[in-house]
Amino acid sequence: MSDYSESEVVSEPVSEPAPVEKKKRESVKMTDKQKSDLNKHMEKMKKDGMSASEMKSHRMKLMSRMRKDPKMTAKKAHASLSK
Repeated sequence: MSDYSESEVVSEPVSEPAPVEKKKRESVKMTDKQKSDLNKHMEKMKKDGMSASEMKSHRMKLMSRMRKDPKMTAKKAHASLSK
């Protein structure tokens, strides 16, 4: 049998980095008008033949843009996607 006591590696306790506080994302709620405009827009997209997965992706993109600017309409958000 071999003696492993000579080759053992003594590990020192590793200090963990200080926890970094994540900046809380400021959320802005959509107005009722924005919500109704978005619903109308999505109905139009559904009639135009957009698939369910495309609609979900499109809706999320529009919502993120509309939340950034409370005055943005669904039409303006859609136009900014096209650029």
